Amino acid sequence: MSGKPISAPEGKRPVRIHLGPLTLLADRSLTPVRAGTRHLVLIRDGARVVAAERACPHEGADLALGRCAAGRLHCPRHLASFDLRSGTVSPGWSFRALRLFPVEAAADGFWVTIGLDGPQP
Repeated sequence: MSGKPISAPEGKRPVRIHLGPLTLLADRSLTPVRAGTRHLVLIRDGARVVAAERACPHEGADLALGRCAAGRLHCPRHLASFDLRSGTVSPGWSFRALRLFPVEAAADGFWVTIGLDGPQP
């Protein structure tokens, strides 16, 4: 995996970071990755691929140990789930949304974009 940005430094404008080859997810729906200094989880939900912060915003559980089903990422610790389009948490929980980052599948692998204002669902 490469965590080397090919654009301007983070905080100046969006940064595009290579995560690894298209085989990175292989037959899995979740895999942990690093994008620069960020720990993320790469998620396949059907044909869609997205990246999310790896630590659950509730108690910091490792979301790479969770599961993905029906457009939601389920936390392995407290069983709350997050919408993979908006990051919103399932009803009954009162903590912030999960940070999501767009992923592009290109011929040379997966790329994530880290935006100026943080996540970009």
